[in-house]
Amino acid sequence: MSNISNPLHVLAEVRSQVLWLTINRESSRNALNDAVLETMASHIRQSFQDRALRAIVITGAGNRVFCAGGDLKSDSATFEFDYSKPSTSYADLMRAAFDAQVPLIARINGHCLAGGMGLLAMCDMAVSTEQAKFGLPEVKIGMFPMQVAATLRRIIPARIFAELCYTGANIDAQQALDIGLLNYVVAEAELDSKLASLLQTIAANSPTAIRRGKYALRATQDMTIDQALAYMETQLGTLSLTKDAQEGIASFNEKRSAQWSGR
Repeated sequence: MSNISNPLHVLAEVRSQVLWLTINRESSRNALNDAVLETMASHIRQSFQDRALRAIVITGAGNRVFCAGGDLKSDSATFEFDYSKPSTSYADLMRAAFDAQVPLIARINGHCLAGGMGLLAMCDMAVSTEQAKFGLPEVKIGMFPMQVAATLRRIIPARIFAELCYTGANIDAQQALDIGLLNYVVAEAELDSKLASLLQTIAANSPTAIRRGKYALRATQDMTIDQALAYMETQLGTLSLTKDAQEGIASFNEKRSAQWSGR
């Protein structure tokens, strides 16, 4: 485990029912160490108990780098593995993110490289600035994006993923958008307004539908079509019994805005 345990390496703040997690290591290009990974995972797990929460935003401090990957400085302990522990801090963060009950949105405020690509991939949606670069440069230092591959290869085409892994080359934000890594690419000055618009749109919808829908999408990800259809049939029946579903149908028929209870 890293000997760096400063909790301020991750800033956590709830703004308008949205949990913001900001990697606060701008001088180190928002690089990841165990303290950052474990703190982020802890905040995401704690969010499971907050029924009022509507989304989680993941971002980096400053306006140049979202996350440059693992901290490679000699005192960072990035590659000091505890072989008695069956999981790494990075993988545990991925697990926490996939268990989250609300959408995760990556606010890509700058370059997103190596382990930063895994943070991007663990999120449900992503908004990026035009100047951001994306890449998997691990092969240039004799490593390989092993843990990143678990999530990233599910998002982008196999041949493009292979090229990123084997060449270590970067792509720009427009290319990242074209291959499905991003939802939106905007000018730096428009990043927060675009993100706010996306969050506002999510918040206008049923929190119950989103929570149960996210759970169902995760559960059926590796099922066969027949398995997924059978599972979704039961989920649809259960969802229809919720107060939000009843309110949604009533508000539609009464031509009024829904008043969601989140139940």
